[in-house]
Amino acid sequence: MLNKTTQLIADYISYIEIEKGLSKNTVLAYQNDLVAFFDFLDSKNIEEITRKDFSAYTKFLARKNLNPTTITRKNASIKGFFKFLCYRRDIKTNPAISIISPKTPKKLPRVLSIAEIEKILKNHLNPLELAIIELLYSSGIRVSELVNLELKNLDLNSRVIKVFGKGSKERIVPINKKCIDRLKSYLKKRELTELKFSFNKSLFLDDKGKKITRQKVYRIIRAQGELIDKKISPHTIRHSFATHLLECGADLRVVQELLGHSSIVTTQLYTHISKKTLRDAYFKYIS
Repeated sequence: MLNKTTQLIADYISYIEIEKGLSKNTVLAYQNDLVAFFDFLDSKNIEEITRKDFSAYTKFLARKNLNPTTITRKNASIKGFFKFLCYRRDIKTNPAISIISPKTPKKLPRVLSIAEIEKILKNHLNPLELAIIELLYSSGIRVSELVNLELKNLDLNSRVIKVFGKGSKERIVPINKKCIDRLKSYLKKRELTELKFSFNKSLFLDDKGKKITRQKVYRIIRAQGELIDKKISPHTIRHSFATHLLECGADLRVVQELLGHSSIVTTQLYTHISKKTLRDAYFKYIS
């Protein structure tokens, strides 16, 4: 890869990390996607990129048996990069504007029933595990938002948490009394953990007094899913939160605000889940 290209990629990565405030995982994925694309061009000795080269790359990815969702994400990385170059006037026209990604099937996310959620919360959980699962289900926040919560983001008196979502967008999310009780129990345990180690401003700490990781939260949720014979993740809890709200009559715009969706189109996916849940319940009892 040419030095100039390497520098342009570095500029773009810096832009999406600092200006757009994307997460480290997203930034790394974009970087890897771009490096892979230009490695492909180098292997074909392509110096001046044309529209047909993007089509050739999409076909190349398909031949590697990548699923349509992954190919679409890689193409989005490339599109964003060339849009950035146009914006900065490094190039006059955007050759990536015509990229066509494969159609991705609309897959409804897995959700748990209210009974399954309650069963998990009645398991033998320690204060940390109980607080994490209760907070995920009571607020619908993302796992990345949960692990980045700090003590100052928690207002038990007002029963709200301050969350920083995608693009560092701030939103205030209410939490219920049961969640507050779980958090208070955890905070008592946290004080004991904090006495053993140096002060940490993060809300959720592991046994060594360090900020809890996404991987740790995934392991907690996965273990609880196994106890009810379900393969679940923190995002399953988020999906369940949104679906249960809509099933109870919550307004779609309210759910959009709580989830931190920039577009209501994303939130509308949960209306399909609710309809499916209703239909399944009907045919379960009426044949």
